[in-house]
Amino acid sequence: MTLERYKAKRNFKTTPEPSGSMKAGKRITLSYVIQKHAASHLHYDFRLELDGVMLSWAVPKGPSLDPADKRLAMHVEDHPVAYRTFEGIIPKGEYGGGTVMVWDRGTWNPVGNAQQDYESGHLKFDLSGEKLGGRWALVKINGNRYGNKGDPWLLIKDRDAFARRGADAHVVEDKPDSVATGRNIDEIAAAKDRTWQSNKSPAAKLKPGAVALRKTPSIKSAAKLKKITAPKSVGKQAKLPGCLLPMLATLVKAPPGGDEWIHEIKYDGYRMLCRLEQGKVRVYSRSGKDWTEKFTAIAADVASLDVENAWLDGEICAVNSRGVSSFQGLQNALSDGAKANLIYFVFDLPFFAGRDLREVPLEERKRLLKDLLDRSSTVLHYSPDIRGAGLEVFKQSCASNLEGTISKRVDSTYSSGARTRS
Repeated sequence: MTLERYKAKRNFKTTPEPSGSMKAGKRITLSYVIQKHAASHLHYDFRLELDGVMLSWAVPKGPSLDPADKRLAMHVEDHPVAYRTFEGIIPKGEYGGGTVMVWDRGTWNPVGNAQQDYESGHLKFDLSGEKLGGRWALVKINGNRYGNKGDPWLLIKDRDAFARRGADAHVVEDKPDSVATGRNIDEIAAAKDRTWQSNKSPAAKLKPGAVALRKTPSIKSAAKLKKITAPKSVGKQAKLPGCLLPMLATLVKAPPGGDEWIHEIKYDGYRMLCRLEQGKVRVYSRSGKDWTEKFTAIAADVASLDVENAWLDGEICAVNSRGVSSFQGLQNALSDGAKANLIYFVFDLPFFAGRDLREVPLEERKRLLKDLLDRSSTVLHYSPDIRGAGLEVFKQSCASNLEGTISKRVDSTYSSGARTRS
């Protein structure tokens, strides 16, 4: 264990990273940190303190709480213990240039002999952090599965009370912000409060209190939480998942008839889901990509809703003077920044006020959604629907040059990620 490789890769006259030194002697408690690192590729640096340094692995996808997810962890050079508090910007052109966030921190306890297990390539340990907990393992990969490039390991969650499955396991999406300052990665990059300055030495910049951490305004401060609660008879109590796949439609030749169906306009825009939790909003595409920065006005309006947490499902559109959604208009608005005519048409409410509504019939979800949006701004619209008369609704949509219609059974549940005939 040494810091020679760490120091050889860096010029401490041009980077605010700590030069550090080996911390001799045994410590009763050992620290750990995970730093979210937006360099050439976003990844998560997983670091465990041992024998005076921080053992380090780069985890491209970040940790998962699902024991079935074996996350690649590339072993990299040891880092100084002082590095565990570093949050800021490594200048462009420097090794690892980009933004660094303290994503999680805490202590760790090895299960067995840490030094021997590390050398043998099978290290088990318990974490006690602000985001992660329970038992984990780092296992070295033998063979040429990754082309003999680097030093690949796997980061694996053990099966215990902290383990999760499915969407609840995606902790990096569920809890994306800094545990040190509460900022997201873009706010850290924009603040530039730890970028190198030529008139200060690295030592001076890294002294406690030498840098005043500034928080930039964020969407989450916009909400006035009134904590509306859903009826206990509706759905089931559940933690808001970190990510959610949308329910998908199936193309058919003709619209269904009968009063057990409702019919909506098919919009020509971007299918987007909004996650609201305690005033903080993220906007996600159907594939899970974060589009919040593209739709800040819509996110701000969702944040102002009179509910503590929810998932909304709908379509963001640019609407022309005739009230028709235009995909080309949406693309133009995004490219030139003219976002005033963007509307979020919301048609489903899979989670609401601490309740999982996915097994609740559609007509009940829509009733709750309409009541919620009736008090919102003009940016958020309840997507109207007509019960029965499917063929007539479709013909009128064609006559109005709309994209088409979406037909849904009034008693259907929300089948996340599935393409159904409901």
